[in-house]
Amino acid sequence: MWSILLTLAVTGILGEVVNVHVNNNTQSELGFEVDYDNNQFLLDGQPFRYVSGSFHYFRCPRQYWRNRLRKIRAAGLNAVSTYVEWSLHQPTVDTWDWSGDADLVQFLKIAQEEGLFVLLRPGPYICAERDFGGFPYWLLTRVPDINLRTTDKRYMLYVETYLTEVFKKVSPYLRGNGGPIIMVQVENEYGSYSCDVEYMTQLRDIMKKHVGTKALLYTTDGSIENMIRCGSVPGVYATVDFGTNTNVTKNFEIMRKYQPRGPLVNSEFYPGWLTHWQEPFQRVKAVAVAETLNEMLSLGASVNMYMFYGGTNFGYTAGANGGENTYSPQLTSYDYDAPLTEAGDPTPKYFDIRNVVSKYLQLPNMTVPTVSPKGNYGPVVLSPILKLLEETGRQLFGTAVVQTSDPLTFEALGLPHWLVLYETNVEPKQQYPSDPAILHAMVRDRGLVYVDDYLIGTLSRINNIYDLVVEQPYEQKLGILVENQGRLNYGFGLHDFKGLSNVSLNNIPFGLWRMTGFRLDSVKPLFYVESNVSASGTLYDGPVILRGGFTISDQPMDTYLNTAGWGKGVAFVNGRNLGRYWPLVGPQITLYVPAAFLRTGDNELVLIELEYVPNSKRMRLQNEPILNLEQYSVMDCQQNEEHVFECREQNLRKNLEVSIDERMEMDIILENLQWSSRYGLKGRYYYLIPCTSSYETWTKLSNIYEKDTKQQNMIQ
Repeated sequence: MWSILLTLAVTGILGEVVNVHVNNNTQSELGFEVDYDNNQFLLDGQPFRYVSGSFHYFRCPRQYWRNRLRKIRAAGLNAVSTYVEWSLHQPTVDTWDWSGDADLVQFLKIAQEEGLFVLLRPGPYICAERDFGGFPYWLLTRVPDINLRTTDKRYMLYVETYLTEVFKKVSPYLRGNGGPIIMVQVENEYGSYSCDVEYMTQLRDIMKKHVGTKALLYTTDGSIENMIRCGSVPGVYATVDFGTNTNVTKNFEIMRKYQPRGPLVNSEFYPGWLTHWQEPFQRVKAVAVAETLNEMLSLGASVNMYMFYGGTNFGYTAGANGGENTYSPQLTSYDYDAPLTEAGDPTPKYFDIRNVVSKYLQLPNMTVPTVSPKGNYGPVVLSPILKLLEETGRQLFGTAVVQTSDPLTFEALGLPHWLVLYETNVEPKQQYPSDPAILHAMVRDRGLVYVDDYLIGTLSRINNIYDLVVEQPYEQKLGILVENQGRLNYGFGLHDFKGLSNVSLNNIPFGLWRMTGFRLDSVKPLFYVESNVSASGTLYDGPVILRGGFTISDQPMDTYLNTAGWGKGVAFVNGRNLGRYWPLVGPQITLYVPAAFLRTGDNELVLIELEYVPNSKRMRLQNEPILNLEQYSVMDCQQNEEHVFECREQNLRKNLEVSIDERMEMDIILENLQWSSRYGLKGRYYYLIPCTSSYETWTKLSNIYEKDTKQQNMIQ
C-alpha cells in the first residue's frame, strides 16, 4: 500500500501529471481512461489528474454560469462536477425542458470554453439536498408503491427513458467525441442506501450503451467498507468521498480494497457543509481544508471539492434530511460555506485552496477574482392586496376542489409543492366524549389549524407536534393548511408523501374532506389585482399576499432581501421565486437576489406570507447577507416584583419556535437600520437583536420594553 502511495506522491511532486487542454488531435486519439499499470488517468493518451469543483448549473441563473466557471478555473482547478437533475428536465411525465436555466448543453459548452473538463453525475438519484433527491414527484403519483433505486420494472422504465434523453443531449460532449465530459457517474453513493448488485449492473449497462469508451464510468461512495462494497459494480471505476479532519491514508486504503489499481480519487471532498432550518450555519475551517487537500494532492490523488460553488435553492427545490421520527428541511441558501459564496464571491478559503493547487498544477494566466459590489437599495414598503384563503385568492391560485372521505396526499392531488388546504365540518359535540377536544393529525410537514377560518395553532413535523387542544370545535368548519417543506433527499425515507393523514378528534376519526391545492409557481394572476386588504401581526385569518415596488437607477447589482421581523413564506422579485424565508427560526435571514432578476427602473417584490406581518410592513434590500442567526443575541425579558422590565442575554436555543396562538411578535425599526423581533411565551418576551448593537441601541430598547409591557397589560 505504501509503495503505491509513494509512487503517486513522486508523480505529483515532479509535476509529471499535467493539465492537458482540448486540442486538435483526431477523434481517434481523444479519450479518457485508466492506466492501471501506473496508477494514473490518461487524457488523450497523456498522464493526467484533475482537481475539480462541484457547481450545479440548476442552482445559479444561466447568466452567471460563465462567471462562476471562470472563477473555478482561476483557482487552478481543471474540471467541474455537476449533477443532472431529473425533476428539472422532466417536470411532468410528458414534458421535457432543456432551455433557460435547464440548458445543460450550454453549460457544457461554456465549461469547455473556460478550459474545464466535466465530471457528469446524471443520477438518476442525486441527493444534492434537493427535493426528493432530484427525482420527479410524479413517480409517486403514477406509481405510489414504486420501489425506488431498485430493479422494479416500473421504476427502471422511467429511468431508462430519462437517461436516454440525457445522453441524446450530452453524447456529442463526451471526451471521445471531442467534448469536455471525461467521467460519468453511475447512480450516487448507492452503498449508503442498499446493496443491490443487479440494480447497479442494469444502470451500468444502460450508461455503457450510450457512453461506450468515450468517457469513464465511475461510482462514488463513503469511505466505509460496506458502503463502497455495495456501491461499486464490476467494470466501473470505484472512488470514495471524505472530508477534513480525517486520516487520508486510511480512507484511501479502503478504496484500494475494492479498487486495487488506478489513481486515488476523492470524488466529494467537503470544504463546507449543508445547513438546515433551526440549526446554526455550518462551517468548515479553511486551514483544515487546505491541509487535507494538500495531503491528498501530495499522494497524486485526483480530487473533486463538493461544493466549490453552492448557489441557491430557488423556489421550492430545497430538500430535507430525516427518518421515521426526525425531519430537518434545508435552507433556501446553498452557500455551503464553499470557497465561492452564494453570490459567487471568493473567500479566504478560495485563496488558500488556490495556493495549495498551485504546488501541483500550473495556474492559468488569468485575472484573480475579487468581491463584486452589491446593491444597497433600502427599504421596500409592502401593501397587503389579497388573502389567499378568501374567494378571490382561491379563484386565482387554487386548484379545483377535490372531495373524499379521507385526505389525499399532495402527490395524489397532482401537487408537486407548497400548500394544500384540507377542510371539513366537525360533527356535534355528542359524537365526541370529552371537552376540550384533542385534535390529532399527522402532517407532512407543517399545518396551520383554523376553526371557522380563525387560526388556533400549529402542527409541526420538525418539532413532532401532532396534537392540538381545540376549544369547542363542534359544528364548525375545521381547516388545516399543510405546507410541503421539502421531500426527503437522503436515506430510506424517500417515499416522502406530503399532506395530512390519521386525523382524529378525541381519538375518533372524522371528516369528509375538501382539498384545495396552491402551487404558487407564478404570481402573474396578481397583475389585475388592485384591491387592498388589512393585515398586520399574527395572520389569524390565513396567509396574505403583499406587493411593493422599488426603483433601481443604475445597472442592477446583486443584493440581499432582509426578511427579519416577518413570519414565514416565499418571496418573488419580478416574478422570479427567490425561495422560502423563515427568519423566526433561522439561521438564514436574507434571501439572495441576483442582479439577473432585477432591471433598471421599476421592480416588484411580492410576498406570500403565511403567519406574521410586522407593523412596519417593510423588508430591506441590503448589500450583505445574514446566513447565521447566531450573529444575533436573544434577550430574555421579564417583569420583576416591582414591575420593572428586566432583560438578560441568553444563549440561542436550537428551537426558537413557539405555538402561534401564544406568540406575540413586533417589528421594531431602529436607527442605522438595525432591527429587533419580539415573541412571547406565557408572559416572557424574547428580543432578537444584533450582537454588534451599540450601548445607545440598548438604551433605546429599554424604552421599547416599557411600551411593550404596557401594551401587553392592556391586552391581558
